[in-house]
Amino acid sequence: MKKVIKDYVIITIGVIIVALGLSFFLVPADLAVGGVTGLAMVINNIFPWLSIGSMMFIMNLLLFIIAFILIGRQFGAKTIYASFALTGAVWIMDEFIPIYNPIVNDMFLNLFFGILVQGIGMAIIFYRNASTGGTDIVAKILNKFFHIEIGKALLLSDFMITLLAGLTFGLELGLYALLGVIMNAFVIDNVIEGLDLKISISIISVYPDEIREFINKDLNRGATIYHAEGSYTNISRTVITTVMNKKEFIRLKRFIKEKDKNAFVMASITREVLGNGFSF
Repeated sequence: MKKVIKDYVIITIGVIIVALGLSFFLVPADLAVGGVTGLAMVINNIFPWLSIGSMMFIMNLLLFIIAFILIGRQFGAKTIYASFALTGAVWIMDEFIPIYNPIVNDMFLNLFFGILVQGIGMAIIFYRNASTGGTDIVAKILNKFFHIEIGKALLLSDFMITLLAGLTFGLELGLYALLGVIMNAFVIDNVIEGLDLKISISIISVYPDEIREFINKDLNRGATIYHAEGSYTNISRTVITTVMNKKEFIRLKRFIKEKDKNAFVMASITREVLGNGFSF
């Protein structure tokens, strides 16, 4: 239950960040950078009486069934929550903090900061196994079945909407939107990679049993033990090898410094971990 609550709190934070990027930068500048939001902006330009929030709600509703069937109940439930939360957040900002004109006159600045803020929020949501609905669901399906990185999958699914934006808002805005979709893919993939950072660690210490116990019991991680010999001293030593996330590594470093200040620790960033027992 604690993990579920944590997931939804983090998703809510991501949703608010996405809504800020949309309401303060992208929507006032008519930058339809893909997704259901971009499609809603295109339709809103043609039919002004249809609000962006209500159209996002209708279109997302049509894609939830696909999420439940192809990706799973947990992802579907979180996506429904994130989608409704984003719709509500955008509506609240439209009602209480209406912004009718771009904050700055420079289109590129609106695009850059809008995508940066939105991309960070979307990455946080994706990282908790959720999405904001719409083409994000399509991206998640491509990620699950074809192992395409989320950002690149989103780029593929948003390309047609970007073309429509170009036809609706003009070639210049269309090119800005295309640039935005590419930037969005880059931001999402890099933020997720940063959040999902894995560290491979090798430790040589005179207290291998205590360190191994800390890794197993306190960090709830596994480790592999090697027996090695120093090339200069010819002394036999135990080498502990393990993989963990950055937060766990900080705890491990603190423990090792307290236990053995002379311990040899080698750490390197690992891009991918596969195999039984690695729940990253």
